[in-house]
Amino acid sequence: MINTCGFINDAKEESINTILEFVEKKKAGILKKIFVMGCLSERYMDQLKTEIPEVDEYFGVYQLPEILNSLECDYKNELIGERFLSTPDHYAYLKISEGCDRNCSFCAIPLIKGKHKSRLPKDLVNEAEKLRDAGVKELILISQDLTYYGLDIERKTMLPELVEKLANIKGLDWIRLHYTYPNGFPLELLDVISKHTNICRYIDIPLQHANDRILKSMKRGIDITQTRKLIELIRKKLPEIALRTSFIVGYPGETEEEFNELTKFIRDYRFERVGVFTYSHEEDTSAYNLKDNVPEDVKLQRADELMKIQEEISFDINQQRIGKIYKVLVDRDEGEYFIGRTEFDSPEVDNEVIIKKVNLNIVIKTGEFYYVKIITADSFELTGVPV
Repeated sequence: MINTCGFINDAKEESINTILEFVEKKKAGILKKIFVMGCLSERYMDQLKTEIPEVDEYFGVYQLPEILNSLECDYKNELIGERFLSTPDHYAYLKISEGCDRNCSFCAIPLIKGKHKSRLPKDLVNEAEKLRDAGVKELILISQDLTYYGLDIERKTMLPELVEKLANIKGLDWIRLHYTYPNGFPLELLDVISKHTNICRYIDIPLQHANDRILKSMKRGIDITQTRKLIELIRKKLPEIALRTSFIVGYPGETEEEFNELTKFIRDYRFERVGVFTYSHEEDTSAYNLKDNVPEDVKLQRADELMKIQEEISFDINQQRIGKIYKVLVDRDEGEYFIGRTEFDSPEVDNEVIIKKVNLNIVIKTGEFYYVKIITADSFELTGVPV
């Protein structure tokens, strides 16, 4: 059973290559059946059925009952909220909603996932408590748009209220926020974060660009002046905050001057974490009607330039952490090292803390917290010793 992504070209290619890999195993007699589910099959089901007929069945993103029927299994409502973790036992993702009501010109998510649909707070609290009981220490809130949470239930954002409820669950050491949309960002959330020590000083807020013409064409609903004010307010209220953001380079018509505005913005605001994507021309999005006129090599060069700038910024920030002591969650054992994270880092995408096993005077276990003094640092890794 292959769960696919159909968001951007790289993800689509990875999904298709995975399907073809398992088709070969089926031909070799290693597998009997292949089921494909998720976003790629939701978006391109008819095309996939025609081009890769070796797959036994295709399913969309909301067809769990049909999948279970095909496996001759029952859909048991009483087990809703029960989960097997694909992550290590000590952290888990909590999806608070599905779909998206935004109309960003470059994004295919609403075409795949449909309209925004928030999960009920009581169901999310129930799932969080079950995860806590199963040993989860860090809860990572995700959705296509955290900021919009609750607007379809009570016509107001309920994110601050939900985060408050989750923060009050005893035994959850860290709560982390991913994918907060900048337009309509609930400022009350900053007070909730400030109030609770178990909410990580970390916000993921994808900004996508820093030029007003491009932001307007992207239909982001926020200009660069409003963006600057929001970032400055967040940092004023939460001085220790680590901000993760992402940017798109090579958007249709992006000039060198507009790209330079973006580089200056990144240098000015010195974000702790940055991800960069090259523009992907997605059919049926409104930007698809624009000419994808920035050459691929220019897109890659611009992405590389941004990441080099960010590498310098990250190095400077990490140098300031040398000599300081941080609470670190140990994720894994890498032979000669233990690898962990501070509250300022999300798994798999952010910085890591390396703890060498040589001369350790305490026993280290994965999934546990330790206080670690930072000894050395480079752009994306810190090295420390437990204290």
